[in-house]
Amino acid sequence: MTDQYQALMDRCAGLPPLRTAVVHPVQPTVFEALTDAVRAGLIEPVLIGPAVRIAAALAEAGQPPDAHEIVDTEHSHAAAARAAQMAAAGQVGAIMKGSLHSDELMGAVIHPQCGLRTERRISHAFLMLTEDYPRPFIITDAAVNIAPDLSMKADIVQNAVGLWRVLWGPARPNVAILAAVETVNPKMQATLDAAALCKMADRGQITDAVLDGPLAFDNAISAAAAREKGILSPVAGQADILLVPDIESGNILAKQMIFLGGADAAGIVLGARVPVILTSRADSVRARLLSCALAVLMADARARGLVK
Repeated sequence: MTDQYQALMDRCAGLPPLRTAVVHPVQPTVFEALTDAVRAGLIEPVLIGPAVRIAAALAEAGQPPDAHEIVDTEHSHAAAARAAQMAAAGQVGAIMKGSLHSDELMGAVIHPQCGLRTERRISHAFLMLTEDYPRPFIITDAAVNIAPDLSMKADIVQNAVGLWRVLWGPARPNVAILAAVETVNPKMQATLDAAALCKMADRGQITDAVLDGPLAFDNAISAAAAREKGILSPVAGQADILLVPDIESGNILAKQMIFLGGADAAGIVLGARVPVILTSRADSVRARLLSCALAVLMADARARGLVK
């Protein structure tokens, strides 16, 4: 997937660095990711948090205290709130997690008074690049929504479709709605939701994608497995987006592919008025850069009116 990775990075080359609020960057490890992203021309960081602690972290990382713009706040809660306010006011075009919990950051992003909410549910998408599958695909939601109901899943799908079409449109992606089995079972809520989502797509409640489900994981990604079970589907074996039933299954699936399968992965939060980059200390340099690249491309598409 090196070619796919490089193709996405190359698409950012003609775009200006994305002014990005980095929330509470008080650990030197944060600046490992920042340095690479700045060097690649992807972002222009605005560091938000306690100025004294940020300066100490910069020094420990071997960078001068004035390397980046700093917005002084008292603590991490205030930093998250300030970042959300700046994003809502158009002073930054993206938000990046620093040294604070994801829940704390997302709490500020979804706060009704901050002005970053849209008509859709906030959700997370992992873009996966692996040699074991012939094309890039998205896993959603593996990081934000714990046990989404039907209406939440509809928004999660639409958010992921928007990301996929920014990256590879205007074609319509194939969305596989995952469950443990490929038949509707009244005792398994994931299969009922899958059937309902497909009908919602038929009625235009979910747009710009081809949906099918329920599909077990093997049927979603293997045409041979689908044929063996007699499944006739335009999605089976050709999925571009995998909608998981809940956060546990999605998180396990994504991390298994990353840590056992050697996949490149990039994570981004969708559904807000600006992209949110949720980096992790366990992320590789390539993953961090690709996450920033997704934010750059999504912010550019929003500025051009291609996404809501």
